[in-house]
Amino acid sequence: MRRIAGALLLCLAGCGARPPAAITAPPPPEALAAAPDWRRLATPADRDRLRRWYEAWTQALAQARPVAAADLAAQGALFTIDAALDDPVPPAGAYRCRTFKLGRKGKAGTGFTAYGWFDCRITVAAGGAAQLVKLTGSQRQVGLLYRADPTRAAFLGTLMLGDESRAYGYGADATRDVAGWMERIGPRRWRLVMPYPAFESMLDVLELVPAE
Repeated sequence: MRRIAGALLLCLAGCGARPPAAITAPPPPEALAAAPDWRRLATPADRDRLRRWYEAWTQALAQARPVAAADLAAQGALFTIDAALDDPVPPAGAYRCRTFKLGRKGKAGTGFTAYGWFDCRITVAAGGAAQLVKLTGSQRQVGLLYRADPTRAAFLGTLMLGDESRAYGYGADATRDVAGWMERIGPRRWRLVMPYPAFESMLDVLELVPAE
């Protein structure tokens, strides 16, 4: 357990130093099957957030629909709660990604914010887990994906802000820890659903499509 957690901390602390090398092959199924159970690595707070994913979805959509019903509908499966398909882990490679923030904390915010496209990458990390790095933008998630069931993979990572070049170690600062569910919602479309993030919203959704 300590060796696995240490490897996760080491990976997250160093991966912000430079973009990961390009890898085009998908994570091997046998490697994903051998990856450690995410529950052994997640903080108690993140286990709680991931357990309450459905509650976060319903609360966030209830706040977002009055101000952005057309925007939500236009994205189809992206904001459909039960849209997850089999094979949740994206193949390794370069992706375009964009963030949507649903709901709000307190009275601040509009209830729905859509950001433009940025760059993300998936690679295969040591131990077989897939690694997600958001390379550009003012808020950049970096962490590892662990297959949880046929339609979901748990994401555990941290958030880099502004011009930071290195990520916090996972578990070092609760306001930087990120937990979410990666789901495939189309032939070449994925989403990372992050319930109860530390800042601004009730639910963050990171959409990923292959960069071509």
